[in-house]
Amino acid sequence: MPKRILWALLFILVAALLQSTILSRLTDYIFAIPDIALCILVYVAYLNGTMSGQLTGFSSGLMLDFLSASPLGLNALVRTLIGACVGFFKATFFLDFFFFPMALCAGATVFKALVFFLLHLLFPDAVPTYSLLSLTLWIELGLNTLLAPFIFAFLKLFSSLLVLGPRENY
Repeated sequence: MPKRILWALLFILVAALLQSTILSRLTDYIFAIPDIALCILVYVAYLNGTMSGQLTGFSSGLMLDFLSASPLGLNALVRTLIGACVGFFKATFFLDFFFFPMALCAGATVFKALVFFLLHLLFPDAVPTYSLLSLTLWIELGLNTLLAPFIFAFLKLFSSLLVLGPRENY
């Protein structure tokens, strides 16, 4: 299992670097960028379960905290919760190619926005939040939803590296 989480973290690190360098230039035109790292976390958590989702979410969130200017632990908390919640759905539904990845990533994006909002209520000066009236949340939600089937299809090519085998589950 640790090998699978390390591979997932490598994919998430590449996605985070891609988001912060190349895709960040798109904000001049579309006001938001897709959260590819979140979609990778959703993929790994759904296929591997709650524990793997929590571990991957916490580790990737901590990594994102170090890469960004956010308070240390903020992304770790949010992504741990997302990994745990998505992991509960392991093997519950048939993972089709198109609609279910869209629903999972859309739900994770909305959940992320809600957790940020609740944390902003508790710590207004330290935690940034999404405004429900701003285009940033809605564009990010749309981009994550539209890109989800393509990201899942790409990650399926590497399922031997990312998905736990039957003997590795607990």
